[in-house]
Amino acid sequence: MVTVFLQSCPAELSAVALRVFNSRTVKILNWCQTFEVLASVVAPVFDTPWRHGSGWPAFRLARGTVRTLPKTFILVNPAAGRGRALRAQPHVADYLRLQGHAAEFAQSHSAEDFERRAAEAAAAGYERIVALGGDGTFQSLVRATLGAPVALGFFPAGGGNDIAAALGIPKDPVAAAYVFLRSQPRSMDVVRARFAEKTRIYIGGGGLGLDAEAARLANGKFQRLPGAARYVASALWALVNFQAFHLEGELDGKRVLRASDPLMIAAVSNTPSYGAGIKIAPAAEIDDGLLDITLVAQMSWMRLVEAIPPILQTGNLRWPEIRRFRASRVILRVDRPEMFHGDGELLGELSPGMSLEIENLPGAIQVVAPARR
Repeated sequence: MVTVFLQSCPAELSAVALRVFNSRTVKILNWCQTFEVLASVVAPVFDTPWRHGSGWPAFRLARGTVRTLPKTFILVNPAAGRGRALRAQPHVADYLRLQGHAAEFAQSHSAEDFERRAAEAAAAGYERIVALGGDGTFQSLVRATLGAPVALGFFPAGGGNDIAAALGIPKDPVAAAYVFLRSQPRSMDVVRARFAEKTRIYIGGGGLGLDAEAARLANGKFQRLPGAARYVASALWALVNFQAFHLEGELDGKRVLRASDPLMIAAVSNTPSYGAGIKIAPAAEIDDGLLDITLVAQMSWMRLVEAIPPILQTGNLRWPEIRRFRASRVILRVDRPEMFHGDGELLGELSPGMSLEIENLPGAIQVVAPARR
């Protein structure tokens, strides 16, 4: 009974309650029960990295208490983060069990299988569906459940995790589970990209040019490099044979968007960063109903290398080669074929004479995450 009481308490109250119970009461419990009680009390502190916030980390991230939540369905992408998601699954499961939260886990075998399982879970009436994987995994979850009355969750375990950062979710999957139990659903925007032959969605960062080629290489030749190094190395490698392109278009159907100089990158962002922390649009917000467009003119590789430190730290580059715009809808046209990526996944190709329409869908989904500060 003491075990059940302690596990049902908020983390802060549990610690106080454990001190109140005298040693005789604790001795009555068998060894397994005692271990479980202690683990459930201290796990939220030790499972939450100190770097995620200031002061008591998890308490600052999510001050709400653990509530009785609907049963949760957690979909695992075993390939995410070179197996990091798969390795994290038992730790997340143990933590949720110690917190008394019922959750069902399933591992996907492919992207198509992931989306099928997610759609089936939504149709089966699950009110919480969580992706345990990277940004691309969360994108698949959103694509499969868009329009369904379900709240989504994200336990990041990929190579980038920029969407989690924009939502205030810790990068550690167990710490993310802690925050998930203490957060409520909030609205979040989704980005829709309409190509001539198909429509795709993404959540965080997308773009044409050098960054799309870097995304392709980051998922191939350089996939073993950690974090932002994977994308930086990919961009520098792609630069060797890269050809700049000309772009024109419209912002919100009114303003004419035209780049007089050849471009290296045309990024359309819903989050401040992509590529594991590359702050291409530092002012972007994931729930403001707007897209942040960043145009980067052609520059030498030495100039590009010079840009790496500030774009990883703050992204606040006020260079003449960089122009920024904001709009809820943008139409792009190019003079040569260019691939477009979203959340590190290649979504489609934009050919000369064709248009790519990118639109922000305000509040399109509900995601369980810390309240906006």
